Amino acid sequence: MNVLFLQAAAESPNWMMQFGPLILLVVVFYFFLIRPQQKRAKDLRSYRESLKKGDNIIVAGGIYGRVYEIKENKVVVEISDNVRITVDKSAVMMDMTDVAKK
Repeated sequence: MNVLFLQAAAESPNWMMQFGPLILLVVVFYFFLIRPQQKRAKDLRSYRESLKKGDNIIVAGGIYGRVYEIKENKVVVEISDNVRITVDKSAVMMDMTDVAKK
C-alpha cells in the first residue's frame, strides 16, 4: 500500500506545474488589461481637474464645445454662439484634436 502511494506521489506534478499557467494568466491580465485601464482613468481624472475656461472639450454624448464656466461638479459648455449647456464633469472626455496636430 505504501509503495502505491509513493509511486502516485512521484508521478503527480508539483503544485507549481498545476498552478503556474493560472498565475501566468493573472499576471498577463494585470499588465495588459488592468494596469493600462487604471492609467487611462488616472489621466482622464487629472484632465478633468485641470479644465479651465476656453478649453476645447468633447462631451461623452459626442458634443464638441468650449468650456465657458466651471462649477464644482458641473461644466458649462458653449457649443455655439450664445448656446450653452451644463454637463456633469464626469461626462467630459479628452479632446483628441491636440493629439492629431503633433
